Amino acid sequence: MRTAEIRRRFLDFFAERGHTVVPSAPLPTPDPTLLFVNAGMVPFKPYLTGEVPAPWPRATSVQKCVRTLDIEEVGRTTRHGSFFQMNGNFSLGDYFKEEAIAFAWELSTASVEGGGYGLDPDRIWVTVHHSDDESRGLWRRIAGLPDERIVARGDEDNFWSMGVPGPCGPCSELYYDRGPALGRAGGPAVDEDRYMEFWNLVFMQYERGEGPGKSGYPILGELPRRNIDTGMGLERMATLLQGVDNLYEIDETRPVLDRAAALAEVRYGADAEADVRLRVVADHVRTALMLLADGTSPGNEGRGYVLRRILRRAVRSMRQLGHTEPVLGDLLAVARDCMAPSYPEVAEAYDRIADRAASEEEAFRFTLRQGTTVLDTAVAKVKEEGSRALPGAQAFLLHDTYGFPIDLTLEMAAEQGVEVDREGFTTLMREQRERARADARARKAGGTDLGVLRPVLDEHGPTDWRAWDTLTTDARVLAVLGVTGPAPVVREGEIATVVLDRTPFYAESGGQDSDAGRLSGASVEAEVLDVQRPLPGLVVHQVRVLSGELATGDRVHAAVDPEWRLGARQAHSGTHVLHAALRQVLGPNALQSGSYNRPGYLRLDFPWRGALSAAARSEIEAAANQALRRDLPVGVRWMTLPEAKELGALALFDETYGEKVRVVEIGGAWSRELCGGTHVEHASQIGTVALTSESSVGAGMRRLEAAVGAEGFGYLARERDLVSRVAEQLQAPRAELPDRIAGLLDRLKSADRENQRLREQADRARAGDLAADATDVDGTLVVTATTDGDARALAIAVRDRLPAARPGVVVVGSPAGERATLVAAVNGAARSAGRDASALVKRLLDGRGGGSPELAQGGGIPGDRLPGTLGSVPALLSRA
Repeated sequence: MRTAEIRRRFLDFFAERGHTVVPSAPLPTPDPTLLFVNAGMVPFKPYLTGEVPAPWPRATSVQKCVRTLDIEEVGRTTRHGSFFQMNGNFSLGDYFKEEAIAFAWELSTASVEGGGYGLDPDRIWVTVHHSDDESRGLWRRIAGLPDERIVARGDEDNFWSMGVPGPCGPCSELYYDRGPALGRAGGPAVDEDRYMEFWNLVFMQYERGEGPGKSGYPILGELPRRNIDTGMGLERMATLLQGVDNLYEIDETRPVLDRAAALAEVRYGADAEADVRLRVVADHVRTALMLLADGTSPGNEGRGYVLRRILRRAVRSMRQLGHTEPVLGDLLAVARDCMAPSYPEVAEAYDRIADRAASEEEAFRFTLRQGTTVLDTAVAKVKEEGSRALPGAQAFLLHDTYGFPIDLTLEMAAEQGVEVDREGFTTLMREQRERARADARARKAGGTDLGVLRPVLDEHGPTDWRAWDTLTTDARVLAVLGVTGPAPVVREGEIATVVLDRTPFYAESGGQDSDAGRLSGASVEAEVLDVQRPLPGLVVHQVRVLSGELATGDRVHAAVDPEWRLGARQAHSGTHVLHAALRQVLGPNALQSGSYNRPGYLRLDFPWRGALSAAARSEIEAAANQALRRDLPVGVRWMTLPEAKELGALALFDETYGEKVRVVEIGGAWSRELCGGTHVEHASQIGTVALTSESSVGAGMRRLEAAVGAEGFGYLARERDLVSRVAEQLQAPRAELPDRIAGLLDRLKSADRENQRLREQADRARAGDLAADATDVDGTLVVTATTDGDARALAIAVRDRLPAARPGVVVVGSPAGERATLVAAVNGAARSAGRDASALVKRLLDGRGGGSPELAQGGGIPGDRLPGTLGSVPALLSRA
């Protein structure tokens, strides 16, 4: 049975039993504690914990998940995959243990013809918590399982909680006996390779208190509403139903593995280490496809770093298999065909996915070339110093600056007989992580830790957020918080985090900056500096008290600065207009991948190879302003996510959407996007969109920046004034400025070429004098000199004028501002005597530089060190 069919049967089974089918949430999650959805229950967490009322009593989903904690184990075990799909059914205060067990047993064992999976009932084992006699009895009665196949286990295995105070309860897991060829008899407590877990039923019925780990915490009592949360691993069920050994060989991954084997010209199953690498490729390519499809872009931190690491591990594994040509485009196409039956969006977005992956692979191939040069130089220096250990700082430099994986450094160093100070590297990595964590903690809600904010949300519920409807509202202060926790009062000049029961302030999200404004009360006047959503449903305000004092319980009047909000609306609507104009001119692949807007300014990032031409930029700007001139209407509609997709609305990446989504339209279908921001009512209210720059922000990624509204008109006025001044200075009509400036540039270039010719002529004349004044160092003629011209040309000219029969070495330095460059040249006789230009440059420049034994160069030393460096040449040569 194919994986897509397993998925369909699961959803159909539970839909027929009253469950609402909930689409998979995107992999990037708004949960501040997670980078990606890592379990099927994550999107249901607010409903399961009671933070938000559940919209349905029972639900079912197949949720995309990514886990990377065990990434080093991918390919080495049969149970670890970085991407997986979790089939789940959820009861939110509706049914409980009996129905959950009955559903799981029926679907697992019902015949294939009857809509089930057809598993042999006699090969199914279950585990229960040792205290859960009720579940044991239900398994006996419903499934007819004998006691020997109902295994009691402890808290570590069969009691679930979120790791913090809150809902918890026993769980029951289903295992399938895959036969004696895969391990020992005796059930899952004996061998979890032979007995594969495929479904976990969690019975949330208790509330736990504080305590460490998975056990030892107190049970405070029964929950007021009991819930069911189950998870059936789709890949594990596919492994069982397709009769393969592991999840890398199911229909959604095996074709990628086979294609990788064909490209590398190896046979899967012939070599254990090669098999591991092929499984890594199969897993990682599929994971990368799904992350890219959900809008994650390779980067240096957070989600982007995880994706970058996965892509690079796949490329490197192929290189280890002997395939050094670009490979991701080929393998991703295979993965697309495997996943499209369940996720059509991977086919729809494939051009963008392939382009982003190709850019990352190209960058990594450059990294490998660059990093290999740095590593080889470092290893040579270590050997020259008589050591056999590469310092941890050097390995960290390769990792942090060049993106060189530590395992690649270890492997390549070992090939050259050098060890790596892994402990030193690990220490530096730990220090870097601690700095990053400290920075992240400092940025949480203006320095306020989330642990301090969560009790406010638990006690008072979500903020009554009114930013779409009004600029002012009366509100009550629910909490005043400092960096370390609740503050009794804040006074004039102090900054604090304030939580209100209701607010008209827009919290920064969707690329739109937060509102500015004031809080006014009987005894306080405060300026709102920032507004954020640190927790789902909770809006917090960073404020500076201008006069008086502010305390919890105070009544205040919250007012957004109307001029600020007008500018914000213009900028956000301008972003939508520019995005639509961009796609109109460049095509549908120019899809926004990131944006930021504030009053008067916007920026928009999109995937594109190469800089845009001046004509393309002008056409994009003209298309945007034409929409303003036509005064296209701006409207907002609410609908379900499937309805929005059917309508053609763009769901932008790294955003998570609920059951109902807000669609912002400008000119109907001309611009239709899912968006939670504030907008103008008509496009003409934007004023103008004036492009100010177009630049690169990474491999395959471009950025447009623009001034909007009054700031846009101001930018154009400044440009007009600049043109006027230039025209006045050149005494030329504006229309003639391009030709007049081009003529000036041509004359400057001609003058530069003439100056260069004269310098070279002078250097040639000087070369004879320098050669005649060469110094004899142990039988080698040595010349050192400086020049403001072409150091390479002078070094070659001097070398060619030295007697061919005698060894000759020439080193020429050229100061260039604060830094200087060096060029070394040796003749044939010097090479025969063992002189090496590349080695000499590296010794002079502390390992930097390179070239051939006959001619080499390098740079980077301060200009004031150049005389001393040149002066050290004779001494270095005499010791060589």
